[in-house]
Amino acid sequence: MGVERSWRPGKEPPRLPSGARELRHRADGRTEQRRAARRKSSRMAQTSRARREKERPRLRARRAGVLERRRARMRPRAGDACAEPADPPPFLWRGNGSGAGGGRRWQPLTAVMFRCRAAARLVRALGPRSRGRAGAVLQCLHLRPPSRWLTSPGAPSKDGSSLVYYLIVGGAVTGAGTYVYRTLKEDRERYNERVAGMGLGHQQDTKPPAADAASQSTAAAEAETGTRSECPSHAPYLLIGGGTAAFAAARSIRARDPGARVLIVSEDPELPYMRPPLSKELWFSEDPEVTKTLRFKQWNGKERSIYFQPASFYVPACDLPYIENGGVAVLSGRKVVHMDVRGNVAKLDDGTQISYDKCLIATGGSPRNLPVIERAGKEVLQRLTLFRKIDDFRSLEKISREVKSITIIGGGFLGSELACALGRKAQSKGLEVIQMFPENGNMGKVLPEYLSNWTTSKVRREGVNVMPNAVVKSVSVSGNRLLIKLKDGRKVETDHIVAAVGLEPSMELAKSAGLEVDSDFGGFRVNAELQARSNIWVAGDAACFYDIKLGRRRVEHHDHAVVSGRLAGENMTGAAKPYWHQSMFWSDLGPDVGYEAIGLVDSSLPTVGVFAKATAKDTPKSATEQSGTGIRSESETETEASELKVSAASPSTLQVPQQGEDYGKGVVFYLRDKVVVGIVLWNIFNRMPIARKIIKDGEEHADLNEVAKLFNIHED
Repeated sequence: MGVERSWRPGKEPPRLPSGARELRHRADGRTEQRRAARRKSSRMAQTSRARREKERPRLRARRAGVLERRRARMRPRAGDACAEPADPPPFLWRGNGSGAGGGRRWQPLTAVMFRCRAAARLVRALGPRSRGRAGAVLQCLHLRPPSRWLTSPGAPSKDGSSLVYYLIVGGAVTGAGTYVYRTLKEDRERYNERVAGMGLGHQQDTKPPAADAASQSTAAAEAETGTRSECPSHAPYLLIGGGTAAFAAARSIRARDPGARVLIVSEDPELPYMRPPLSKELWFSEDPEVTKTLRFKQWNGKERSIYFQPASFYVPACDLPYIENGGVAVLSGRKVVHMDVRGNVAKLDDGTQISYDKCLIATGGSPRNLPVIERAGKEVLQRLTLFRKIDDFRSLEKISREVKSITIIGGGFLGSELACALGRKAQSKGLEVIQMFPENGNMGKVLPEYLSNWTTSKVRREGVNVMPNAVVKSVSVSGNRLLIKLKDGRKVETDHIVAAVGLEPSMELAKSAGLEVDSDFGGFRVNAELQARSNIWVAGDAACFYDIKLGRRRVEHHDHAVVSGRLAGENMTGAAKPYWHQSMFWSDLGPDVGYEAIGLVDSSLPTVGVFAKATAKDTPKSATEQSGTGIRSESETETEASELKVSAASPSTLQVPQQGEDYGKGVVFYLRDKVVVGIVLWNIFNRMPIARKIIKDGEEHADLNEVAKLFNIHED
């Protein structure tokens, strides 16, 4: 059924069904409601508009009153020094003569602007060209409200001035031009430096074989470096200290990053060198020029230099930033006195500042002195040697040829080695060598008593007058000699004193760098990765590290400097390796007796020694012939035995050492809570990996005689 939808005018529309009609009525009702709402809204809008029209005059009058009060507050009072005349003369104003309010509209000229005496004096100090412009701007602020032509940009076609607009635009253009000029200048300088660096690298890679071509290349390089600073302003890797740890770190950095630029700042005037030969092999050299050449023969007869690398290995410090492939540079004779860890800047003693990305502190230490000697006076100090550096060796070697008596104070490693070296030399030159120390025997703080006594007898056989249990009370000058008084009443006359009483870690940078210092062991406290701060590492004698087996320690030996320096260098390049290495140390009392040690070797700990008869192979000389180097830690750095098999056996009966017994070779175990924490290999060499494995395992052994068999001490 459909409904007709179209119909013509005049014709009655079709009727809708009842349901449709009801819907239609509802729709018409809603439409009427909307229309009523619109009419109501329109009436409200008309009422609001009429109210605003009615209130507008009152609002205008109120606003005019506010403006008038503001003008009144800013209008000068009668008697003011800067007040205007009530009616300005005609020649001081210009305009059309009428304002918006019916009064005269006048614009003050430059002369009217300088009513204030201070402003007038200021403008008179300006030049003639600047006075006109300044007169339009300078005005005493309490004369009148700011003129519109001073506060608006002032379009050229309208009334007012565009001075402020010109000033703003001119300043912006000038600033932009200055910025562009400086940017282009810096880019040009960087470009020239890059080209110069590439040219220098090309010259190094393409050296002509002819001698004259080489000289020309060298002259060109010198001419180029003539304008460069001796000290670079920035070093990606800055190593503070020029000892073993710093050199090991530099070599490790270059191994992992071949293009690295490494700068070593050393207080020592020498290039990095080994310290052990200063108290060992150099004294046994037959070369009369040994103090100049610093070359020595090892126990195996091979000759080598005390320096790690010749001077040709290093690059000049001034060329370091420009060499394409990087290198290692040494700044000798300079000392870092201050560190800004936030700004990554190190300050030298001459005021030079060097910025860095990563820094290693390997400052080592300085030899200690006895307080009684420090208080003795200048004359005594002039006859004192604190043995540590090459200059100390040269000085002491010269003194040993000029004086008749030398006294060594100290019974540790350094004191005993120097005593044996000088004692053997004294036998042929008639030099008296005296060694005194407060312990019962040589190296009494390290070796057990029976072995310390045997060592003392060995040193005496070398021609040394050993004085144990000697505590120095005072030192003075008596005539032309030094007089040493001991606390037990003994007196010793000598010509020169060598103090070998330990090492004090160098920690001068701790305060400025804000680094933590260990109160028990000294040195900078570092984490397992030898890191003191986010970009600062510490290695060598100055590092106080945590040993996972033996607790927190600080070690002052060559092998520790090598391994810790190498590990610090690796971590500076992102390796993130922990320090687990058990460092070893060695001491030779001449070419016939020597020992190697690892771990905690303290005579106060319980010890167990297993000895056997020595053979001709059990000497330091034979050990160097097998390893090929006198610096034995270079051949036994981080090696460790893979597995140890100790046969189970019933505990054997320990024998008490007998006085006068010959200890040819053997192993001494140091125990703590029945666990081996230290080992001394007496005249046993090239077995350190086994000892390192025993300490690392940390096991309790029922019979240490079986453990000693691992070192093959009973082999002929």
